[in-house]
Amino acid sequence: MHIVRQGILCILLVALLAGCEIVSPEPVTEEGTALEVAFSQSATGSTGLDLRLAQAIDSTTSTIDIAAYDLNISAVVDALVRAHQRGVTVRLVVEGDYQQRDGPTELQKVGAPVVIERRDPYMHNKFMVLDGRTVWTGSWNFAYNETYRNDNNVVIINSEAMAENYTAEFEEMFTQQLFGSASPANTPYPQVRIGDVELQVYFSPDDNPQPQIVETLKSAQSSIHFMAFNVTDNDITNVLLRKQREGLSVRGVMEADQSTSTGGDYESLLMSGIDVLLDGNEYRMHHKVFIVDESVVVTGSYNFTRSAAEYNDENVLIIHSPEIAALYLEEFSRVYQQAQEAQ
Repeated sequence: MHIVRQGILCILLVALLAGCEIVSPEPVTEEGTALEVAFSQSATGSTGLDLRLAQAIDSTTSTIDIAAYDLNISAVVDALVRAHQRGVTVRLVVEGDYQQRDGPTELQKVGAPVVIERRDPYMHNKFMVLDGRTVWTGSWNFAYNETYRNDNNVVIINSEAMAENYTAEFEEMFTQQLFGSASPANTPYPQVRIGDVELQVYFSPDDNPQPQIVETLKSAQSSIHFMAFNVTDNDITNVLLRKQREGLSVRGVMEADQSTSTGGDYESLLMSGIDVLLDGNEYRMHHKVFIVDESVVVTGSYNFTRSAAEYNDENVLIIHSPEIAALYLEEFSRVYQQAQEAQ
């Protein structure tokens, strides 16, 4: 495994000699796959995720499928329009509350197909599948504040198997227009192995990821670090409280604007003695991350709430890798230090 740092992006490159094995009845092997992690902010400011994604879009040759809660940053929107105009099939599913943003409107102007999700619960995904091969996913909405102000993370996975997982979810929404509880649980490869890295992928609510998150937290033996936009799920909170009582190191940062939200568990965590701080970003700390025993990372679009578990369309990755966990711990340290300085 080889860790690459380019500019101020924090990136992990996992190079395979033997390929990617899919944990399934008939394992699938892929060659030349890679996994990368990047963060929207660094100690010196934004890392320009939009420019990097635009470059990736400009390199596509066949298909781009996008499930976007919000799509409104010009570099990405312009690259998608260029892709459509050169013959790439560009398809978008967007949350209805954001249908008037530049992404949906500009793509519709040039004739790219757009499906608008109109339920009360949110289509809260933020992912792209490029050329049926590369997946971009995480907490990052494709919008200006999310890129240049808020704290976010992105996982970039070059894997046909993982792309097939996200494409299956996309097709449910785009072609069948099935959202929320109507969406079937049909993820082709719930577990994917890339070298020494094991990935578990779940879509909510159809794959019911909440118990998987809870079990991952229950498995902690030494430490749990978290960066959480919001926590209202009592099952998750109760595990954190129990692990604190058992003597594990439990530390976290939560978004200040959400700390008094209805059903929010910030006060419960704080009063229990857990080392939890409100974030110091004057905009938003938008991560949805747990780091367990410095070796397992939970991340994705999924806020740790009952809405995410039961109603919204979401995706979750559970990544088993000390090397990747180390990168998230670096981001945790930056966010935690910023929170301390703001006290």
